[in-house]
Amino acid sequence: MRLLRQLEFAFEQFITRIVARQDRVVQQALPMPDRGPATEAVALQFGRAADLEATARELLRSLGANRIATEIRVEWNPHLKTAAGRADYRQKLISLNPRLVEHPEEVDRTLRHEIAHILAQYRAGRGRISPHGPEWQQACRDLGIADEKRCHTLAFPAKRYAPRFIYRCPNCRRDFPRVRKIKRTVACLACCRAHNSGEFDGRFRLKLLRS
Repeated sequence: MRLLRQLEFAFEQFITRIVARQDRVVQQALPMPDRGPATEAVALQFGRAADLEATARELLRSLGANRIATEIRVEWNPHLKTAAGRADYRQKLISLNPRLVEHPEEVDRTLRHEIAHILAQYRAGRGRISPHGPEWQQACRDLGIADEKRCHTLAFPAKRYAPRFIYRCPNCRRDFPRVRKIKRTVACLACCRAHNSGEFDGRFRLKLLRS
Protein backbone atom coordinates (compact mmCIF):
# COMPACT_ATOMS: atom_id res chain seq x y z
CA MET A 1 0.00 0.00 0.00
CA ARG A 2 1.69 3.14 -1.19
CA LEU A 3 0.85 5.59 1.56
CA LEU A 4 2.71 8.41 3.25
CA ARG A 5 5.18 5.99 4.80
CA GLN A 6 6.88 6.10 1.40
CA LEU A 7 7.49 9.80 1.79
CA GLU A 8 10.34 11.54 3.48
CA PHE A 9 10.61 15.27 3.57
CA ALA A 10 12.93 18.04 4.78
CA PHE A 11 11.42 21.07 6.48
CA GLU A 12 14.46 23.15 7.45
CA GLN A 13 16.86 25.26 5.39
CA PHE A 14 19.54 24.50 7.96
CA ILE A 15 19.93 20.91 9.01
CA THR A 16 20.48 19.67 12.53
CA ARG A 17 22.29 16.40 13.02
CA ILE A 18 20.63 13.30 11.58
CA VAL A 19 20.89 10.25 13.83
CA ALA A 20 19.88 6.58 14.02
CA ARG A 21 17.33 6.32 11.18
CA GLN A 22 17.25 8.18 7.91
CA ASP A 23 13.99 9.99 8.70
CA ARG A 24 14.81 11.27 12.16
CA VAL A 25 15.92 14.82 12.87
CA VAL A 26 16.93 15.62 16.40
CA GLN A 27 16.46 18.92 18.18
CA GLN A 28 19.16 21.44 18.95
CA ALA A 29 21.03 20.54 22.07
CA LEU A 30 24.09 20.76 24.25
CA PRO A 31 27.25 18.66 23.80
CA MET A 32 28.18 16.73 26.90
CA PRO A 33 31.05 18.43 28.77
CA ASP A 34 34.16 16.86 30.23
CA ARG A 35 33.62 15.27 33.62
CA GLY A 36 34.03 17.71 36.49
CA PRO A 37 32.48 18.52 39.87
CA ALA A 38 29.51 20.24 38.24
CA THR A 39 28.68 17.16 36.19
CA GLU A 40 28.98 14.43 38.83
CA ALA A 41 25.22 14.57 39.49
CA VAL A 42 24.58 14.32 35.77
CA ALA A 43 26.67 11.17 35.53
CA LEU A 44 24.27 9.46 37.91
CA GLN A 45 21.26 10.18 35.70
CA PHE A 46 21.80 7.30 33.28
CA GLY A 47 19.38 4.52 32.54
CA ARG A 48 15.70 4.11 33.20
CA ALA A 49 13.81 7.07 34.72
CA ALA A 50 11.09 5.27 36.67
CA ASP A 51 9.48 8.38 38.14
CA LEU A 52 9.24 10.15 34.79
CA GLU A 53 8.05 6.94 33.15
CA ALA A 54 5.20 6.79 35.67
CA THR A 55 4.33 10.40 34.89
CA ALA A 56 4.33 9.71 31.16
CA ARG A 57 2.01 6.73 31.58
CA GLU A 58 -0.38 8.72 33.76
CA LEU A 59 -0.54 11.56 31.23
CA LEU A 60 -1.16 9.20 28.32
CA ARG A 61 -3.91 7.37 30.19
CA SER A 62 -5.58 10.67 31.06
CA LEU A 63 -5.82 11.39 27.33
CA GLY A 64 -7.24 8.01 26.38
CA ALA A 65 -4.00 6.50 25.05
CA ASN A 66 -4.21 3.45 27.32
CA ARG A 67 -2.43 0.97 25.04
CA ILE A 68 0.62 3.10 24.45
CA ALA A 69 0.66 4.06 28.15
CA THR A 70 1.37 0.46 29.10
CA GLU A 71 4.29 0.23 26.65
CA ILE A 72 6.05 3.58 26.99
CA ARG A 73 9.52 3.72 28.54
CA VAL A 74 11.52 6.75 29.65
CA GLU A 75 15.29 6.79 30.07
CA TRP A 76 18.21 9.11 30.70
CA ASN A 77 20.49 8.63 27.71
CA PRO A 78 24.08 9.96 27.89
CA HIS A 79 24.45 9.40 24.14
CA LEU A 80 22.06 12.29 23.48
CA LYS A 81 24.79 14.80 22.84
CA THR A 82 22.82 17.04 20.48
CA ALA A 83 19.25 16.73 21.75
CA ALA A 84 17.34 17.73 24.87
CA GLY A 85 15.07 14.76 24.27
CA ARG A 86 13.98 12.26 21.66
CA ALA A 87 10.85 10.20 21.07
CA ASP A 88 10.96 6.88 19.23
CA TYR A 89 7.44 5.67 18.51
CA ARG A 90 8.56 2.32 17.09
CA GLN A 91 10.51 1.51 20.24
CA LYS A 92 7.90 3.19 22.51
CA LEU A 93 10.83 5.02 24.07
CA ILE A 94 11.44 8.57 25.29
CA SER A 95 15.09 9.47 25.84
CA LEU A 96 16.20 12.52 27.81
CA ASN A 97 19.55 14.27 27.93
CA PRO A 98 21.10 13.95 31.43
CA ARG A 99 22.14 17.60 31.21
CA LEU A 100 18.50 18.47 31.85
CA VAL A 101 19.12 17.86 35.56
CA GLU A 102 21.00 21.15 35.52
CA HIS A 103 17.69 22.77 34.47
CA PRO A 104 15.14 20.98 36.70
CA GLU A 105 12.38 23.40 35.78
CA GLU A 106 12.65 22.17 32.15
CA VAL A 107 12.49 18.43 32.79
CA ASP A 108 8.69 18.21 32.92
CA ARG A 109 8.20 20.41 29.87
CA THR A 110 10.74 18.45 27.83
CA LEU A 111 9.07 15.20 28.89
CA ARG A 112 5.67 16.53 27.76
CA HIS A 113 7.19 17.72 24.48
CA GLU A 114 8.37 14.18 23.74
CA ILE A 115 5.14 12.60 24.99
CA ALA A 116 3.34 14.83 22.48
CA HIS A 117 5.27 13.15 19.65
CA ILE A 118 4.23 9.72 20.92
CA LEU A 119 0.61 10.79 21.43
CA ALA A 120 0.34 12.46 18.02
CA GLN A 121 1.60 9.36 16.21
CA TYR A 122 -0.60 7.09 18.33
CA ARG A 123 -3.65 9.08 17.30
CA ALA A 124 -2.60 9.09 13.64
CA GLY A 125 -2.20 5.32 13.56
CA ARG A 126 -0.18 4.26 10.53
CA GLY A 127 -0.52 7.63 8.85
CA ARG A 128 2.59 9.73 8.27
CA ILE A 129 2.57 13.07 10.10
CA SER A 130 4.95 16.01 10.25
CA PRO A 131 7.21 15.89 13.34
CA HIS A 132 5.99 19.26 14.63
CA GLY A 133 2.82 19.59 12.56
CA PRO A 134 -0.80 20.19 13.63
CA GLU A 135 -1.16 16.75 15.20
CA TRP A 136 1.82 17.36 17.47
CA GLN A 137 0.63 20.89 18.25
CA GLN A 138 -2.78 19.55 19.31
CA ALA A 139 -1.10 16.95 21.50
CA CYS A 140 0.93 19.73 23.13
CA ARG A 141 -2.27 21.64 23.90
CA ASP A 142 -3.81 18.51 25.42
CA LEU A 143 -0.68 18.07 27.56
CA GLY A 144 -0.82 21.63 28.88
CA ILE A 145 2.05 23.10 26.83
CA ALA A 146 0.07 24.94 24.19
CA ASP A 147 2.82 27.46 23.52
CA GLU A 148 5.52 24.82 23.00
CA LYS A 149 8.02 25.46 20.20
CA ARG A 150 9.63 22.77 18.05
CA CYS A 151 13.03 23.39 19.69
CA HIS A 152 13.75 23.80 23.39
CA THR A 153 14.61 27.21 24.83
CA LEU A 154 17.56 26.16 26.98
CA ALA A 155 20.84 27.98 26.51
CA PHE A 156 22.41 25.01 24.78
CA PRO A 157 24.79 25.75 21.92
CA ALA A 158 23.51 24.17 18.72
CA LYS A 159 25.69 21.82 16.72
CA ARG A 160 24.98 22.33 13.05
CA TYR A 161 26.21 20.43 10.03
CA ALA A 162 26.44 21.88 6.54
CA PRO A 163 24.19 20.05 4.07
CA ARG A 164 26.17 18.01 1.55
CA PHE A 165 23.27 17.03 -0.69
CA ILE A 166 20.61 19.22 -2.26
CA TYR A 167 17.38 17.68 -3.59
CA ARG A 168 14.71 19.53 -5.58
CA CYS A 169 11.07 18.88 -6.32
CA PRO A 170 10.60 18.92 -10.14
CA ASN A 171 7.16 20.47 -9.72
CA CYS A 172 7.34 23.27 -7.14
CA ARG A 173 11.14 23.66 -7.43
CA ARG A 174 11.57 23.66 -3.66
CA ASP A 175 15.03 22.63 -2.44
CA PHE A 176 15.59 20.07 0.32
CA PRO A 177 19.12 20.22 1.83
CA ARG A 178 20.28 17.03 3.50
CA VAL A 179 23.33 16.12 5.54
CA ARG A 180 23.22 12.53 4.31
CA LYS A 181 22.24 11.05 1.00
CA ILE A 182 18.67 9.79 0.76
CA LYS A 183 18.72 6.03 0.24
CA ARG A 184 15.08 5.48 -0.67
CA THR A 185 12.48 6.97 -2.97
CA VAL A 186 11.00 10.17 -1.54
CA ALA A 187 8.69 12.84 -2.85
CA CYS A 188 7.57 16.37 -2.06
CA LEU A 189 4.83 16.24 0.58
CA ALA A 190 3.27 19.58 -0.37
CA CYS A 191 2.87 18.55 -4.01
CA CYS A 192 1.57 15.08 -3.12
CA ARG A 193 -1.03 16.68 -0.86
CA ALA A 194 -2.00 19.27 -3.46
CA HIS A 195 -2.21 16.93 -6.45
CA ASN A 196 -2.64 13.35 -5.20
CA SER A 197 -4.60 13.45 -1.93
CA GLY A 198 -1.41 13.14 0.11
CA GLU A 199 -0.35 9.79 -1.35
CA PHE A 200 3.00 9.11 -2.96
CA ASP A 201 3.26 10.32 -6.56
CA GLY A 202 6.35 9.63 -8.64
CA ARG A 203 5.86 12.90 -10.53
CA PHE A 204 7.08 14.71 -7.44
CA ARG A 205 10.04 12.49 -6.65
CA LEU A 206 12.96 14.56 -5.32
CA LYS A 207 15.93 14.89 -7.66
CA LEU A 208 19.53 15.16 -6.47
CA LEU A 209 21.13 18.39 -7.67
CA ARG A 210 24.62 18.17 -6.20
CA SER A 211 26.75 16.40 -3.61
